[in-house]
Amino acid sequence: MQFGALGLGPMRMDDAAGVLARADFFDICDDEQLRMLGFAGDRKHFDADAVIYKAGDVPSGAYVLIEGTVKARHEGAEAGKPYALSEPGSVISPTSLILEKPRPVTFTAVTDCELLFVPRTAFLKLARQSPDLAGRAAQRIEQELGRYMHALEPLKGKMKGG
Repeated sequence: MQFGALGLGPMRMDDAAGVLARADFFDICDDEQLRMLGFAGDRKHFDADAVIYKAGDVPSGAYVLIEGTVKARHEGAEAGKPYALSEPGSVISPTSLILEKPRPVTFTAVTDCELLFVPRTAFLKLARQSPDLAGRAAQRIEQELGRYMHALEPLKGKMKGG
């Protein structure tokens, strides 16, 4: 099914804010900030097996899962078993809201998926207007990286060849 055939068009701002309100990462935002990000967001449809983005790409923002299942597969040294995201509100690459860096993960739609794309430019503009939000975002990213590093800890011995 093609995007046009679904008649998705622009998402209502309050619908988008509701999607963001269910997303763990965006609990750092107040209602007004959620509305502003929702307004800047763009609802996107991906057919099953479509690549959302590949490892090495520099995404220009984060995606929030509205509906469907997405598979994540790490590439390179961190390669391991792929994992799936199917919980509405799951955020794909929240660090992309702040950092303009290549991501080490390929995200692929397993089923037809609806996602809300939140552009980095909109998030950073909001963070510049609200230093409190910027601080909460930095703290959240730090927590996410800490969990990621903790998850890699068992691999450390293997990575040193021993």
